[in-house]
Amino acid sequence: MILGPLNHVGVATPSIERSVAMYRDLLGATVIREAFDLPAQGVRVCFIDTPNSQIELIEPLGEASPLHGFLARNPAGGQHHVCFEVPDIHAAKAELEAKGAKVLGEPRIGAHGTLVIFVHPKDMGGVLVELMETPKGGNHQNA
Repeated sequence: MILGPLNHVGVATPSIERSVAMYRDLLGATVIREAFDLPAQGVRVCFIDTPNSQIELIEPLGEASPLHGFLARNPAGGQHHVCFEVPDIHAAKAELEAKGAKVLGEPRIGAHGTLVIFVHPKDMGGVLVELMETPKGGNHQNA
């Protein structure tokens, strides 16, 4: 497996609108993408571009959203995951599992429209790691 660039940092939030205002007003973010629903993941998503990566704001979508548990423990929200690109998601999954890491589920389409997997935090030093297949054309941001 070849670890590619950091694609984004996922930040769970109870309100995308309030979080966007914070990144815009306090940090000067200027490129804020339109929020959209990702029903298969149970989240609403909004990307904020930075010069070398993105912030992915994620808000629960519906009562069954997996983010409710995270926000119950962290009511103000907080860092949820980090996402790195890999050239081949299926090869990455197979290699991780062969090395004993727990991959959460099968590859599925993520917010950038490419396949993603998540690696359990217990195998990643306490950090939930998302791996996403590098989008075709190599444009890892804004895919």
